[in-house]
Amino acid sequence: MKRITYPYMKWFFFILVLPSAAIAQGFAGLGNDVEGFSTPERGTALSFPQDHGAHNDYRIEWWYLTANLTGPDGAPYGLQWTLFRSALTPNDAEGWNSSQLWMGHAAVTTADAHYVTERFGRGGIGQAGVNVTDAFDAWLDDWFLRGSLDYDTMQMRAVGPDFSYDMTLDAQGPLVLQGDQGYSVKSAAGQASYYYSQPFYDISGTLKLPDGDIAVTGHAWLDREWSSQPLASDQTGWDWFSLSFDSGARMMGFVLRSNETAPYTSATWIEADGTATPMPNGAFQAQEVIRTDVAGRSVPTTWTVQLPKKGVDLTVSALNPMAWVTTSVPYWEGPITFDGSHKGTGYLEMTGYE
Repeated sequence: MKRITYPYMKWFFFILVLPSAAIAQGFAGLGNDVEGFSTPERGTALSFPQDHGAHNDYRIEWWYLTANLTGPDGAPYGLQWTLFRSALTPNDAEGWNSSQLWMGHAAVTTADAHYVTERFGRGGIGQAGVNVTDAFDAWLDDWFLRGSLDYDTMQMRAVGPDFSYDMTLDAQGPLVLQGDQGYSVKSAAGQASYYYSQPFYDISGTLKLPDGDIAVTGHAWLDREWSSQPLASDQTGWDWFSLSFDSGARMMGFVLRSNETAPYTSATWIEADGTATPMPNGAFQAQEVIRTDVAGRSVPTTWTVQLPKKGVDLTVSALNPMAWVTTSVPYWEGPITFDGSHKGTGYLEMTGYE
């Protein structure tokens, strides 16, 4: 089917998908009731390439890529490409009756600038979707992430009013199942998602910024996640860290904040060969050090991050503390630097800061 561009879907998506409760929690009411939708079950084996595609019987899903890049002069950059799928109802249909809505976020971050753009689309009419028939193809209008069914090689593009990028990705390691073989618990009450990553991409390409084209290289991390109620009703947001160490190892860790109970944490230590060790609640520690006034909000932009079981003890700082993503549901997302027990680069996402 020919892909069709509908540039004025923002109001429709916002009214139907993002009620006030969802704005406080991040995306699509992640702690709200899920009656009629499928929910993750522990022990379910993920299956590829099928699970690279969409799961329309779940309420929320994303393909989320971040990258730490370097220009020819050594200047650091960050890049984000995200495709979100959200279902209005648990019963899907074809064509214009499809309940699937799509949202894309793209961003480029420098030490002193942050470029962000957002798009919306309908499922069922060819404007947006994910196909895993002969190759992997995820798109929204002229944005795309496409390549081999095994995720090993990818091409990626996004275009905004004041920036664009075209990138090539090559995996240097295997897919990593987060949590218990892809079943990622998010609260003491047992909310969960299916979650896996490709944290081993080499990435290269061109950033087109207001000051000109920049050839960049670096490392990228792709997260895949789907669920229907991944947060508990009392959870207000999360702080998510991905760290790529110079040794070749990787680490993912997140803190889910609550207005009633203690934070819930999870982490995965990933060896350079892809061997993953999940860490239980409490093993990963992230403490605020410095807050910054960002877009009228007080947001932590320097942290201490620790995973004692692996000797990780870091001070993590934002490359650009003003990396506020000014989309319909705003959040903070940007590249980070760190020093301490390990060297490398990473990314930080923070939601729910009002």
